[in-house]
Amino acid sequence: MALQGPIPVTFAMVFLHGCYIVGEVEPVRDSDASSNGRFVQARDKQTGELVWQVAVMDGDRTLKPAQKTVAVKILAPVQPVPPQPMPGLPFTPVAFDGITITPYVNAAGRLAYSPRPRMPASPVQHS
Repeated sequence: MALQGPIPVTFAMVFLHGCYIVGEVEPVRDSDASSNGRFVQARDKQTGELVWQVAVMDGDRTLKPAQKTVAVKILAPVQPVPPQPMPGLPFTPVAFDGITITPYVNAAGRLAYSPRPRMPASPVQHS
């Protein structure tokens, strides 16, 4: 089978209605390597790049409130800097490049997807 590992997708396929940063970019903890109060940052298993996380809100109005906010894990060698907040908006619109998704079964036994951009977030221009 030609399709193995994370599945490449476009930003519009994942966030058809756009998305908005609602949290801070933080390093993801490697739960296996971290111990005794020592923090070790997670690295992507395929690329070896550092893994960062930011909470975003999906712009899809049809989603239930519990489904609207998701954690997006970003693969980058240094901590990504999100775009500056736009005046008059409560959240910062953002677009991601180089997204892959990894399907998994969540704690409720349902199929879920973990989106991972390869590049830092970029601002969305509104006119």
